[in-house]
Amino acid sequence: MARRQIGQEVFTFVEDPTPHRCSPDRLLGLIDWSSLDRHLAGIYTAAKGELAWPPLALFRALLLAVWYDLSDVKLAEALEDRASFRRFCGFAAHEPTPERTAFVRFRRELVRRGLDKILFDEVTRQLKAQAVTIKKGTLVDATVISSASTRDEEAAWAGHKHRRAIHGFKAHVAADAVTALVEEVTVTPGNVNDGRAGGEALPENPGDVYADSAYRGTAFASAVQSKGGCPRVVQTGVWSRPGGSALRKLRAWNHHVHHVRCRIEKIFGTWKRSYGLRRMRWTGLAKAALQVRLTAMAYNLKRTAVILMIPQAA
Repeated sequence: MARRQIGQEVFTFVEDPTPHRCSPDRLLGLIDWSSLDRHLAGIYTAAKGELAWPPLALFRALLLAVWYDLSDVKLAEALEDRASFRRFCGFAAHEPTPERTAFVRFRRELVRRGLDKILFDEVTRQLKAQAVTIKKGTLVDATVISSASTRDEEAAWAGHKHRRAIHGFKAHVAADAVTALVEEVTVTPGNVNDGRAGGEALPENPGDVYADSAYRGTAFASAVQSKGGCPRVVQTGVWSRPGGSALRKLRAWNHHVHHVRCRIEKIFGTWKRSYGLRRMRWTGLAKAALQVRLTAMAYNLKRTAVILMIPQAA
């Protein structure tokens, strides 16, 4: 399989003496990209009669698309025009860059080979080794994301008592309670119960697991305990004698759990507000899972860059 050779020209650009802490140039140094390249090595996505683009360059381009909320067309245009994008992906200044169909073929291969989960696990493992020192707990929650089309048969309607129903998928997420790094992700149709699917999103040895009242019940509690964790779930009622202190204790318990678990809402807010995850770009559960995991990887990279900068600023 013949591939193009890229990045052979020496760049001549003026380095910003104080680059932004989350600029693409700084994010390049956060992980060992060669380990990801080994997972991607078997992918060959060239159109018939053409040389293939290096898969690692295409993967980095998909991360840029998440950070800047770009469609395939806009991503191809930005790669052709922006020096920082070229440097991040490994293209020299005057080399050609991929057209939009290259990203379509590359994503198809990622889905076919099930590499989204493998790549997410590898990126997360490396970032956690740098940012997570002591495991103190895990945040678990789910968010509904609208489908690309109401005709997507693998999506489902998700109802809510205070909002209109949404046709889409549900991302079940577990994040570190201190760093807010996403550790596990599971994607299901939108009508799957949070408590039943939440156990699949738990990491090993989660510690205290904080979740809202949707995770009440034995199914989630058993899943947490089987992983070596302790459930800390919002409760909606308690039996007590008149004039007892049970209600006061219940409110204190729920206040503490809410205070900790609310941090995961900031993750969902960033995904939807900044990374374009308000709506799925493609149809089908497998492609939805790919989009969510790409978003989680992109988020984790930027979040780690911020965490590692904090001691230097102190």
